[in-house]
This record gives sequence, structure tokens and C-alpha cells, in this order.
Amino acid sequence: MDIPLVQLVRQTAPQPQLADVAAAVRRAWLDSTTAARIKPGMRVGVGCGSRGIRNYLLIAKATIDALKELGAKPVVIAAMGSHGGANAAGQRELLAGYDIDEAHLGVPVLTDMDAANIGTNSWGQPVWWDKNALACDAVVTVSRVKPHTDFRGAFESGVVKMLVIGFGKRHGADQVHSFGTRGLRDMMPESCKVILDKTPFVGGLAILENANEETAKVEVIDRADLFDREPVLLEEARRIMGRLPFPAFDVLVVGECGKNYSGAGMDPNVVGRMLIEASPEAETNNPRVTRMAVLDVSPESHGNGTGIGIADLTTDRALASIDQVPFRMNNLTARFLWRSKLPIAFPTDREVIAASVETCWQPVQEQVKFAVIPNTLEVVELWASPALAAEAAGHPHLELVGSPRPLPFDAAGNLRQEELFPHSVRGRRTAGH
Repeated sequence: MDIPLVQLVRQTAPQPQLADVAAAVRRAWLDSTTAARIKPGMRVGVGCGSRGIRNYLLIAKATIDALKELGAKPVVIAAMGSHGGANAAGQRELLAGYDIDEAHLGVPVLTDMDAANIGTNSWGQPVWWDKNALACDAVVTVSRVKPHTDFRGAFESGVVKMLVIGFGKRHGADQVHSFGTRGLRDMMPESCKVILDKTPFVGGLAILENANEETAKVEVIDRADLFDREPVLLEEARRIMGRLPFPAFDVLVVGECGKNYSGAGMDPNVVGRMLIEASPEAETNNPRVTRMAVLDVSPESHGNGTGIGIADLTTDRALASIDQVPFRMNNLTARFLWRSKLPIAFPTDREVIAASVETCWQPVQEQVKFAVIPNTLEVVELWASPALAAEAAGHPHLELVGSPRPLPFDAAGNLRQEELFPHSVRGRRTAGH
């Protein structure tokens, strides 16, 4: 069966977006309750993680400048658990990939992995915290608040998770994940209570992104308000996050998976596949995807192909790009192994896509619901087959652009992703932006 023609579908629903991100971050810090806790001369640790936050450098720099305006002496501290192969050099490399480094920020960046046991939570489990952070007079965080890829709870991805797992380094990440989803959903807040009691954490910048992957909102949550405000912001983030606009796909082709797009490589909230061991109740099938392919692992992932197994099919080059050290470390620490089983692979994109169409359980060419997206973070635009384009026609928040066309392959049989998605992360990377 032939690969379907595709037409550009654009989601057009209005999205909240900050006009001046740096100014909003500065005002959020200076107008916050937390600002009164920061005194001139204080050494303030700024926790930064490994996620591909939009405007990350701008936000980190505005945070550091605001702290300096308050008279503080900021330093950046890596707060990313076991990422980067659970070693200082790997975590420094991950941060530098987002320009979170001394050259761009003008302050020291500390990535040591040493953590201290600061107490015991209500589960009787030890709580770990970064020694560099403990040596600071105050600690703040910079993190995105969004639905987690593995569980549902009052606290998912955000400030609480960074405090417990990010600053917990390898010990903290391993200890929480050893309990599976229970550890994340139920024990993580209990560990955070110990951190609030035993550490110099004073407040965190919560970042919300819209469906266009643009900065929609920033808010500084003071330590005293953390348990009240973060759940509210999480629900707001859930409402505005990007989603695929159709309920079902016979074939979904994802250009890149990667840690810069999702902790799971591909966001299960977007593709509707949770793939958590012994947890069929976790499956949403929203959307319902019969066959999924992923073509590349993003270079920003530095060989960490976590989540590649959410797809059914992939390329030989994607598998070859995996560095087994961070790949094993991240997955064994997280303890979600199903998602990283290796898919069936082919030498070229054309073969992967053709096999996806051939095995999608829809033998009628005209009825194949086929789509291509650049990654699971940028889903405002997608290329869709005529069967899906027909669903989009007349939808108030979907726009059909241009006419149906064949997918563009190069001479080697690989998809020219930059041509399809020039404004995506990959498109900007290729253009040198």
C-alpha cells in the first residue's frame, strides 16, 4: 500500500502568551513574597534541570539578574536527578546544551553529584539533598509545571519534583522511583515536607507553556505556599498544553523523540500510550494510535533514547545514536522499562513509514488516518492524510493549509523533516537558530 498524501493541518485556538518573558520573570521575583527572604550578600543556589524549556536561557538569566538586583550572589546548581549519566560532566554537558553555563550566565554552574541524607519521610525512607545546595544561604528553583508522563497526582512535574528528585541527585531519584508510581504520586510530597523543614529552599519560579510551546505564564511560588499553589498551576498547565486534534490515528509518525521534548522521550499524554508495567488502568488511549513510528533521537538528548519503545518502528540510525550509559542509567533509575524496549528498525525513513502503513490494520488506502508530527512537544502543526483532513474540515479551531502532497524524501530515502516543520526545534537547529 502506498504512503498517503498529506496536507498541513494547523491548530488555531487562541493561546495565552507572555509578550516580554524576561520582564515578566523579573517582576515575578521582585514582587514575590520570596523576595523578602533574600538578603544582600546571600549566596543563592538556582536549581536548573535538563528539560528543554522554551526561553530557558532568557528565564534563567532574568532570574539571576533579579537575584543580583536583590543583592544576592547567585550560583546555578544542576537539579536533574540521575540525568546526564548520573555524573557531573554529563550534567554540565546537558545544561550547556541549553546555554545554561558560566559563559552565558556569568555565574558559577555547579554539577557535583554529592548528596546528603537530611532526614526520614513519613514512609520511613531517607531524603537526600544536594550538598552544594545545602551550603547556600538560600535556594530557588526554575522549573516548568506540567502534567507528568507516568502518573496523576496533586504534584506532577514542577517545583516539588525538582526539590525531591532533581536536588536528590542519583540517590533521591533512585529512592523515589524504587516505589514506582506510588513513590512519585504519594511519597514524593512526603519527602518534600522534609526538604521544606531541613533545607534553605525559599521559593521557585513556575513556568507554564501553551500548546505552541511558548511561555504562557510565570509565577514565583513561595515555600509557604508551595502545597497550595502548585496543584492549581498544574491544572492550568493541563488545560493549555498541546494535544493532537484527532481522537484516533492508524499511523502516527514522530520525527524526533528526546529528553528535551519530554522526560519520557515522547509524551504519553500526547500520544495516548502510557506503557507502564502491570498498570493497564493507566492507559488512556486518548488518542488511540494503532501504529507509531519515530525516526530520530534528538541530539539534545546526548544519546539518551529513553521512550523510544513507545513507538513500534524506528530507524537503524536512531538505534545507533543511543549511548547505552545514560540510556541504561536513566531507565534503570526510573524503573519504567517497557517504554525503552527497542522497536523494529529499518535502514531508511521511507521503509519505516511504509511498514507502518502496511501494518496499521487499515487496508483501504483512502481511509488511512495518517499523520506526521515533529515531536510530541510541538503539535500545533501536523501533516495529515485525506481521511484526517476530512475530519479537520469545518472544525472551528483547525485550518487546512495548501493542498495534499507527497511526503518529501531525499535521495537516500529519508524524510526532509526540516521542510515539513521549518519552525520546529529541529528546523531551528538546522537553520542555526
